Amino acid sequence: MAPPPVTLGVVTVTYSPGEHLENFLTSIDGAFSGAAPRVLMADNGSVDGSPEAADAAHATAELLRTGANLGYGGAINFAVARLRADAAAGTAPFPDFLLISNPDVVFGPGSIDELIAAAARHPEAGALGPLIRDPDGTVYPSARNVPSMRYGIGHALLGTVWKSNPWTRAYKQSEADLSEREAGWLSGSCLLVRPEAFAAIGGFDDRYFMYMEDVDFGDRLARAGWRNVYVPSAEIVHAKGHAAGKVPELMLPAHHASAYRFFADRHPGPAAAPLRAAMKVGLAARSRISVLAATRRRKGE
Repeated sequence: MAPPPVTLGVVTVTYSPGEHLENFLTSIDGAFSGAAPRVLMADNGSVDGSPEAADAAHATAELLRTGANLGYGGAINFAVARLRADAAAGTAPFPDFLLISNPDVVFGPGSIDELIAAAARHPEAGALGPLIRDPDGTVYPSARNVPSMRYGIGHALLGTVWKSNPWTRAYKQSEADLSEREAGWLSGSCLLVRPEAFAAIGGFDDRYFMYMEDVDFGDRLARAGWRNVYVPSAEIVHAKGHAAGKVPELMLPAHHASAYRFFADRHPGPAAAPLRAAMKVGLAARSRISVLAATRRRKGE
């Protein structure tokens, strides 16, 4: 007897995603051969009308207003809680897998099927991530090591001014081959997640408003005994930064604040105070440099 078909629940977070959202939704059909998945659009306050248009145009897409800007991880948790509440009420079954994705992603043909097939090969995998390409075809390093204090400080201090430094290379695993393998963490722009793994660690840490929530998520999965598995046979294209790019003076400091939270959480106590201080200083300097550079680019200087 053939196994029952796999069911999928798709969760995305919208914040005025524009035309990206329609491309995202229409690409799902060619990427997943199962029954049309339920798609929850957790909206953090869009003002461009695109989530409402998608809700009207796609029968399986549902607009879920969070009521505030909860950040990425907080909105994902909000949507998954709705899936669980509906399952408990008997109004909709809970899916076998969660596909967590940014709305500026376009899925390659068969890519979701590839992730699900890899999940069958790796029953210990709590999260699986595809190969991610930038719009120009460049492969984005989406399966990385968890940053240690040593490599994190080197990356924080030199990543902007010396992009090929050994600490940044090690952190990004820039020279790793594109093989199916375990990673420290996977880009949160597209993750296939086992619901039981998501529940085991309480989902995303919503203290991370934006950025580093995927690093924290992957690290906590590994600490709980799950694996993060990179599946390059599944490919997507990610436009990247459609929301963050609009307000770099807000998003770049948020990125660096999240990086500090990650390291501070993992290095508590007085003994690690000098290291935390060094990280804080380095990240603050990097944030100022990044904001200044972004402001100049925007002004055309």
